[in-house]
Amino acid sequence: MISEKQLNEISILQDACEKFDEITLKLNWEMLRNRRKDVKEDFFHYEENQLVGFLATYYFGEKVEICGMVHPDFRRKGIFSSLLTEALNSIAPTTTILLNAPEASASAKEFIRNQKNCTYSFSEYQMAWKDQEVKEFTPIVKFTKAEQLDFAFISNLDVVCFGFENSDAEKYNQRILNEPDRDLFIIEVNDEKIGKMSLLREKNESWIYGFAILPEYQGRGYGKNALLQTIQKENEIGNEIHLEVALENSNAKKLYLDCGFRQYNTQDYYKIGQ
Repeated sequence: MISEKQLNEISILQDACEKFDEITLKLNWEMLRNRRKDVKEDFFHYEENQLVGFLATYYFGEKVEICGMVHPDFRRKGIFSSLLTEALNSIAPTTTILLNAPEASASAKEFIRNQKNCTYSFSEYQMAWKDQEVKEFTPIVKFTKAEQLDFAFISNLDVVCFGFENSDAEKYNQRILNEPDRDLFIIEVNDEKIGKMSLLREKNESWIYGFAILPEYQGRGYGKNALLQTIQKENEIGNEIHLEVALENSNAKKLYLDCGFRQYNTQDYYKIGQ
């Protein structure tokens, strides 16, 4: 578990790095705030009581994503390499490990070029909806809060829509269902469960995660209707709406563009061999 003092130190370091590099780091704050007590997932480096290096691991079943940063004044001293080595030593050898880096980060690209066991895997677009009129629509889908009895349906959606392994989907969704800061919804049409969406509100932003519609219900306008309902609701409370979409998922990106989302950032992922 990360203390409030450490969370504040991480935020200060993130702000310094993002301003210097003109980037946006993906630190998954909802996960940082809800760390387990019995697992070491975060790694810190201090210089004279100042946090100057931080690296976090995020477990999604048998897959682990890594994101880290080093203060601009303390780079080229091997701090990130040391943190990464410590993190890798804590991860089981059979686990798939992905290093996340903002596409616009020159320092990250330089570091990755010097890694022999690091290969490009995929990219995600980060997109936002803000400062515009909500497109007209008639509600045709219904949202209900997910419960434990929906667990099998939710996990199956991640398998059929996102290519998760069954075990990974179960581990991931068990954590999501128990996160206090996130709402997980079932999407229904005529009392039939057809999809899901999780929503995280933070600092006047609403983040959409895990949005999926069963394949047999796709292409009927249900996904667009669910998105427009979400946009309308979150816009009414004054929040910007954000989401992420894989570079190769052209159909999803087209849907988001049609609903008024615009790309503002790209996150690259590199597979680390062990």
